[in-house]
Amino acid sequence: MGEDVVKVTRRKNPFSISQRGFTLIELLIVMIILGLLAALVAPKMFQKVGSSKQKAAKAQISMIGTALDAYRLDVGSYPGADEGLVALRKNPGHGAWDGPYLTKEVPNDPWGRPYVYRSPGEHGDYDLYSLGADGQEGGEGENADVLGWE
Repeated sequence: MGEDVVKVTRRKNPFSISQRGFTLIELLIVMIILGLLAALVAPKMFQKVGSSKQKAAKAQISMIGTALDAYRLDVGSYPGADEGLVALRKNPGHGAWDGPYLTKEVPNDPWGRPYVYRSPGEHGDYDLYSLGADGQEGGEGENADVLGWE
């Protein structure tokens, strides 16, 4: 009876398999896969941003066109090129003016530039359009002009 039993305890290895982290190669593979996915998805997302700005410009042109029509019903003609779109918010001196015809200031196009307004226009009583992303006449894709008469 007097035998002492010595218990041997094992210390856990801090680097045992159950506590192992990712290796450098595994991390690099994951980063490469994420980079490839981003390269495939990002161009599609940027195309959506460009087309949404064009749709927003069309909607704003339509809204301004409605205000111009209301102005013409009251005054009898569209604002001249010298009066411009400001006449939709501030009376240019017409007695029949019953505005303002827009609840807020005339917005800039989605690219931050004023809309182009001409009266009389080449395509109707007035021309109202945006020059697109590049700010120049013509263009394709996102750079294409957004025309109010189309």
